[in-house]
Amino acid sequence: MKKYLFFPGCSLERNARSYYDSIMAIRNELDMEFEEIKDYNCCGATEYTSIHRLGSFALQGRNLALAEKQANGTHTLTAPCSACYLNLSKAEHYLRTDAVLADKVNRALAAGGMHYDPGTLDVRHLLDVIFNDIGLDTIRSKVVRPLKGLRVASYYGCMIIRPDYEHHFPDPEYPNLLEQLMEALGAEVIDYPLRAHCCSGHMPSISAPVAYELIRRLIHTADEYKADVLVTLCPMCQLNLDAYQPDVNRYFNTNYHMPILYFTQLMGLAFGKFAEELGIGKEFVDARPALKRIGIELPPAEPVGEVRKPRKKDEGLPMPKMPAQKVPASGQGGKDEVK
Repeated sequence: MKKYLFFPGCSLERNARSYYDSIMAIRNELDMEFEEIKDYNCCGATEYTSIHRLGSFALQGRNLALAEKQANGTHTLTAPCSACYLNLSKAEHYLRTDAVLADKVNRALAAGGMHYDPGTLDVRHLLDVIFNDIGLDTIRSKVVRPLKGLRVASYYGCMIIRPDYEHHFPDPEYPNLLEQLMEALGAEVIDYPLRAHCCSGHMPSISAPVAYELIRRLIHTADEYKADVLVTLCPMCQLNLDAYQPDVNRYFNTNYHMPILYFTQLMGLAFGKFAEELGIGKEFVDARPALKRIGIELPPAEPVGEVRKPRKKDEGLPMPKMPAQKVPASGQGGKDEVK
């Protein structure tokens, strides 16, 4: 059994739970053992890196230090989330190549009794691990329900392949690992030209029109190439293309219905796993019609939470609400009491 240190990141605990569930569902089939990093913190997948370089690398360095301490028989740290993979691999690269930065980060880590020796870990994305360590022959041998007839558009997003510090992927503009993997599952892979374009990242929280256009291009192209499903490997990409697809339809007066699934979910289906194990049915854009066309019958979709009211075309995105403040008892508050 191949053992790996495993960094789930924040998203796999909440909005990308289906990704986590599907990984756990197929790990035994692939003879893989994952040891989750204990007490990990956020990878810093925000604009913080551009604001406070040392603080950002110290944040990432803490995760690397925890993984180094926990390493037992393996020094491969795998991250399913593209943002986590990018930040952790970037931190490892710069700490290994910039002695001054490494010294500053380790002085910061020392305040918490921690230290990281740059070069100790090999940070890799889950797709790279499955493709290169497990291999297509093993994957083919596990297929009991080929995805024959399912037209798949493979979407990498922009973070997993650029920058590729350790050259884990053969082509930064036109990768094909995911396509080969989907073919091994029996799917019909289309030549999706926007496979490495941006999904809009954090733009839905900054500028709805910009985000909607970037998302529309990706979904439109997949639809134009007659894909049944768009498969990805990044929680942010999946969230943007899935959750905002109804808003894109409303904004542009379109009628796209493109299911967005994780590559591990399609692996699980091909391996004969039940949809419930794989988290299928929790997405916003129902995947059941597409899968039904190839003979895969799934139970009714679960509700994805409170149904959102459609926003008007010129209406901004919702902002988080501050928690209500408790009003002090009479006679205990001052002039700044919140009523």
